[in-house]
Amino acid sequence: MKLNLLLISLLTISSCNSNLSEKPDKPNFIIFIADDISWDDFGCYGNSFVQTPNIDKLSSEGIMFSNMYLTTSSCSPSRNSIMTGRYPHNTGAPELHTEPPLDMVSLAQELKNSGYFTVSSGKFHMGDYVRKGFDLIHEGKKITGLGGEEKWVSSIEERPKNKPFFLWYASHDAHRDWGENDFSGTHDIEKLTPPEYLINDNSTILDLANYYDEIKRFDHSIGEVIATLKKENIYDNTFIIVMADNGRPFPHSKTRLNDQGVKTPFILSFKNGNISGKTSSLVSSIDIAPTILDFAGIKINQSFQGNSFKNLLEKPDKPFRNYVFAEHNWHDFESHGRMVRNKNFMLIENNRTQFAHLGPLDALNSESYFSLLEKKESGEISEIQSEIFISPRPKEEFYNMQNDFFQRKNLINNKETQIEINNLRNILSEWKSETGDSNPDQITKHWYKRTPGPLKARNNLDSSIELLKTPFHGIRGEFPGVSNNATQINNKGPF
Repeated sequence: MKLNLLLISLLTISSCNSNLSEKPDKPNFIIFIADDISWDDFGCYGNSFVQTPNIDKLSSEGIMFSNMYLTTSSCSPSRNSIMTGRYPHNTGAPELHTEPPLDMVSLAQELKNSGYFTVSSGKFHMGDYVRKGFDLIHEGKKITGLGGEEKWVSSIEERPKNKPFFLWYASHDAHRDWGENDFSGTHDIEKLTPPEYLINDNSTILDLANYYDEIKRFDHSIGEVIATLKKENIYDNTFIIVMADNGRPFPHSKTRLNDQGVKTPFILSFKNGNISGKTSSLVSSIDIAPTILDFAGIKINQSFQGNSFKNLLEKPDKPFRNYVFAEHNWHDFESHGRMVRNKNFMLIENNRTQFAHLGPLDALNSESYFSLLEKKESGEISEIQSEIFISPRPKEEFYNMQNDFFQRKNLINNKETQIEINNLRNILSEWKSETGDSNPDQITKHWYKRTPGPLKARNNLDSSIELLKTPFHGIRGEFPGVSNNATQINNKGPF
C-alpha cells in the first residue's frame, strides 16, 4: 500500500514538472499595430523615402497583402473592429472615443479563455470590455523618446514559459504631435518629395520628414522584438502581423474612405506555417480575429462577422472576398459615409454632403494643412490638392480601381459604368440592411471649429491653431445602428 502511494506521488510530481517545462505547441501571436500610417508608407510597399528595414525584411519572410481594408479610418472604432471581428456600428462604438458594451466578445478574451497568456502594451484606446481579455496591460503614453514600445521586449522575456501568448503591441507612432526621439532627423528633407495632394514646400516636407522619423522608430521597435523572439528560440512558432489602424494624419488621408484612409499595410509572417509571397485578394480587418482563432484551434464565436483567411495564406493567388466595406462616422466632426469595393470598382456614399472633407482635428492643426490653405487663398492650388475643400460633396463617388489607384476620377455620371455602379449600390444597400446599419438624423455634431478663417501670414498660425483646438460642442448624438439594435446582429453581410 505504501509502495503504491509512493509511486502515485512520484508520477504526480513528474507530471507537474513535465507540464511546467513543456513548450506550447500552439502558435504564439503578435499584432504590431501602428497609429495613423497609410498603406504605402513602408519601404516594402514602394515608398522610396521612408526607412523601414525591419518591416521590409519581415515582408520578405512572410506574405504581403496589397488589398487589406480597415472598417473605418478612425482609431478606436478601427481597433475595436479588429478586436471583435465586427463592423463599427455592430460593436456599439462607431465613433471616436466611444466604447463597446461590457459583454462584447473580444479576440483577447477568447484566447485567454483557451490558455493563452495575453498582453496589451502601448496605446489601448478600446474600452473596458476588452480589459478582461488581457493578463497584463501596459498603457504607454506618447512622451519624449517613447511611443508605447518600452515594454515590448520585457513582456516576452518575463512571460510564463509554459503558455502560448497573444501580444497586442500598439504603438503611439506615428500619431501627432511629433516629438524628439532617437530617430529625429533620420530622413533627409533634401531628398523628400510630398505626394501630389500636398504642397511641395519646406513646411510640408519637414512635416512629412517628422512623420517618417516616427515610422522609423516603430520599425526599430519591431526589430528589437524579432531579435528577442529569435534569442528565445520562439520566432519560428510566432504568428506576426504588422499593420495600422487608419491612414496617415494628413489631409486627404486619415478619416477618408479612399485607399489613403482605409487600406492598411499588412504583413504576416509565420515560419512554421510556410507562408510566403504576395496576395492581391480583398480582405477585411474583421477577418483577422477569426483567422487567429482558426490557427489557434479555437472555435470561432458566432459574434465574429469576419471569416478566416487561413486557406488564402496557403494559396495567395486564390480569391477570398468579393466585397469589402467601410464606414465613417463622427471623428471630431459630424460625418456619415459608407464604402464598398469589389475587385475592380469602389463606391463611396456621402450622407453629409454639406461638409467638405478637410480631415480630422490633428490634420487641420498641421503645417501641411496650412500650406494647402495658403495656396487655396492665393489661387495657386491644383485640382487634386483642392479636393478636400469641395463643398457640397457629391452624394456618391465611383472609381475604377484598375487604373485609378488613388481615386482621382469620379465616374459616378459615366454612362458606360452604370451597370457596375448599380451593382455596388445594391450590394451596399444589402450590407446596411443585413448588418443593421442606420443613418440617424441626430448624429453627433461638430465638436470643434473646422476652419481658422482667412490666413494673412504664416505668423498667424499659432493663434489659428488655438482657435481650431477650442471645443464648442461636446454632446453625443444617436449612434448608427442603435435603432436596429445592431450590437445584437451577427449577420456578416455580402461576402
